[in-house]
Amino acid sequence: MKVLLVNGSPHEKGTTYGALSVVKNILQENGVEAEIFWLGNKPISGCMGCGACAKLGKCVIDDCVNVFLEKSREADGFIFASPVHYAAASGSITSFMDRLFYGRSAIFCGKPAASVVCARRAGTTAALDQLNKYYSISGMPQVPSQYWNMVHGTKAEDIEKDEEGMQILRSLGRNMAWLLGCIEAGKQAGITYPEREAQIRTNFVR
Repeated sequence: MKVLLVNGSPHEKGTTYGALSVVKNILQENGVEAEIFWLGNKPISGCMGCGACAKLGKCVIDDCVNVFLEKSREADGFIFASPVHYAAASGSITSFMDRLFYGRSAIFCGKPAASVVCARRAGTTAALDQLNKYYSISGMPQVPSQYWNMVHGTKAEDIEKDEEGMQILRSLGRNMAWLLGCIEAGKQAGITYPEREAQIRTNFVR
């Protein structure tokens, strides 16, 4: 079993990386392979809505989205983490996730996911709400902790002082490992994810 943890901060070793490292260590202690994937600090283009990915099987813009997309096919779970910018997720991870999830439910459906956000003070719940919507629209079970998945600090070392936040991260790692184990046990018992109906798309004009 493998979990991909996405660092959506422009700072490779900042608070977001520190938070993910806590979860990664817990996952590994519970026998789950874990890898932190940094988006980098170069601009990431938003989705153009061109629809070319449906034909190509990948995004027409060849960058970190396609690299991660290939990794995603073999992953069993995901954790997407972001610093809080203006009470929202970072621009980089927003563009990244818009393109990653567009038309990709076949890859992500049934795979557990969770979000983690890091802030100096406020805006965490708004950022969490934003990130969690990608999972619900893709049929992904959302992994809980014991409170909202957030940690506070300005520097990476600051988060260690947030005792509740650190506990939340540890609980998240354990819960992710537990759910992955349950899913694996279910597969071995012949229990598979429910077959999805063909999507019905409507609008509010008619």
